[in-house]
Formats: sequence, structure tokens, C-alpha cells
Amino acid sequence: MVAKEIIIRNEQGFHVRPAQLFVDKANEFRSDLKVRSESGEEADGKSMLDLMTLGLEQGARIVLEASGEDEQECLQALAELIESKFGES
Repeated sequence: MVAKEIIIRNEQGFHVRPAQLFVDKANEFRSDLKVRSESGEEADGKSMLDLMTLGLEQGARIVLEASGEDEQECLQALAELIESKFGES
């Protein structure tokens, strides 16, 4: 298992479009993925519904945890997506 803390930086937070991009990218990998909020709530990183229930806004700190055969690649790709602000300006 590998983990990385990251901050949601896009202006609108984890709304529908970023959540869909995240889930689409996460599902490209075989590894299991969990997303944990600062409050300790945990969501399946491959489930849009689970992610939306976290209510992540701009500035939220989250921890991504990947476990499986491609865990490093999974974590790297998702961290890059978040750091790019999901392509938003």
C-alpha cells in the first residue's frame, strides 16, 4: 500500500466534473483506491457516489491510498490530475 496527502486546489472543489475525471482515471488501474478526508471519512476512489459524499471543497486535504499491483502508477496519475486542478483554470 502507498499513500499520499494532497490538497484540492481547483476553485469549485470536487464537484461532478472533477469527480468523474477522477473516477475515470482511477478505473484505468487494477489497484484498490481509497480517499480519506481530514475528518476521517473514507470513500472508494472508484465510486463517484462515494466521492461526492465527502463534500470536498477547495483547500481540503485528502489522503489517497492505493494498494495493488500498479499502486504507484495509480497514485501518481491521480495526484497529477488533482494538482492540475482537473484542467480548470
